[in-house]
Amino acid sequence: MAAAFIIGFVWPFIQGIYLSMCQFKTISNAKFIGFSNYVKAITDPSFLHSFWYTALFAIVSLVLINVLAFTVAYFLTQGIKGSNLFRTVFFMPNLIGGIVLGYIWSMIFDGILTHFGTSILMDSTFGFWGLIILMCWQQVGYMMIIYIAGLQAVPEDILEAAKIDGATKTQTLFRVIIPNVMPSITICTFLSLTNGFKLFDQNLALTGGQPFIIQPDGSSIKTTEMLALNIFNTFYGSNSASSGQAQAKAVLFFILVASIGLIQLGITRKREVQQ
Repeated sequence: MAAAFIIGFVWPFIQGIYLSMCQFKTISNAKFIGFSNYVKAITDPSFLHSFWYTALFAIVSLVLINVLAFTVAYFLTQGIKGSNLFRTVFFMPNLIGGIVLGYIWSMIFDGILTHFGTSILMDSTFGFWGLIILMCWQQVGYMMIIYIAGLQAVPEDILEAAKIDGATKTQTLFRVIIPNVMPSITICTFLSLTNGFKLFDQNLALTGGQPFIIQPDGSSIKTTEMLALNIFNTFYGSNSASSGQAQAKAVLFFILVASIGLIQLGITRKREVQQ
């Protein structure tokens, strides 16, 4: 097991860090050039734009996905008829691949926006909210299952005690149920946050980063390009230095996602301990 972990994760990770400080087209001809790739990465306007765009997307999708998922899970644990059928229907979009979802929703959005004389590829606002809708549609059902498990694990005696004490449904929800569902909230928040930052295939299929903004120096920035897609496009750029720069971006990307994930886990787990 240890050998498999070293071969499959540790060694490629170390090699990736080394290549981020090289200029190369293939691994065999890598030439060490130091930290210049990192300097180019952090001063690349397209990378900086994709970072802030991805951060905004991750925050908005985090809130919407978890609020919708928890709301659906709460109502489906209230003993309504056909709850098992509803659970299945809500979960099904998660089984569809991101590329397929991207092309399906691209056709849906363009079919609607055509009547207004525009397209999802022509307006960055439509592109942003298109990605949000797609992610919510795909992820809400999965998070719902986790929240249902958490809601069903809330001790019945605590709920009965709250009812006897005269607590309203709203008071019971916010003061009893939600504190006891914090482990599920921790998991769903972590998954939503990291999925938002790592989003690639849906972004590629739905907008491909379009539309463009032309910079004063003649370069272009893709306004709906997220971090993973920016790294992909950089790696397959036309010049020989792009591979090393993309690798440097990938290392920075890993540090960013890992740091945010660990910080979020630390914050939400403290809430669990307090409860």
